[in-house]
Amino acid sequence: MEGMGKRALVVIDMINSYDHPDAGLLVPSAARIVPATARLIGRARAEKVPVIYVNDNFGEWRSHHGEIVDSAMAGSHPELVEPLLPDEDSLFVVKARHSIFYETPLTYLLDQLSVDHVVLCGQVTEQCVLYSALDAHIRYLGVTVPEDAVAHIHPDLADAALEMMRRNMGAELRTVDTVEF
Repeated sequence: MEGMGKRALVVIDMINSYDHPDAGLLVPSAARIVPATARLIGRARAEKVPVIYVNDNFGEWRSHHGEIVDSAMAGSHPELVEPLLPDEDSLFVVKARHSIFYETPLTYLLDQLSVDHVVLCGQVTEQCVLYSALDAHIRYLGVTVPEDAVAHIHPDLADAALEMMRRNMGAELRTVDTVEF
């Protein structure tokens, strides 16, 4: 697309042990998005688009990405994690709260990469994805959300969150196969 700035794919909280109170509600939705999300990650890697995993540390303040990956793979649903694992070129940012930007170095990293548009995938649509889209918007970053690569706990809230992202934040809502890098 003419005039399009540099984009990055941000994978939110998909390295997950699914050992939390909402896991029973989240797992079916996460399972549905894994194939599309894996395709999206594969496309980004093939097109040399930065792939940045931003993942909750689950309160383990000694955690680095290797420990988070190991914990997720030892969790109750490694089949949801394995197809999405970071590769040697992936970047990894640890977060402690809902937004990928809150108290993380992500803004600095995106600036260093000259990224002005983020493609957000992962979980949870009505929580971390929504808050991250808002924080990207207020940082003047473009936002794309592939609807088939975001998982939810509550479908009605997820639908409302997607509409808020589209209407209030100018986010492009697409499918994985129509995302433009």
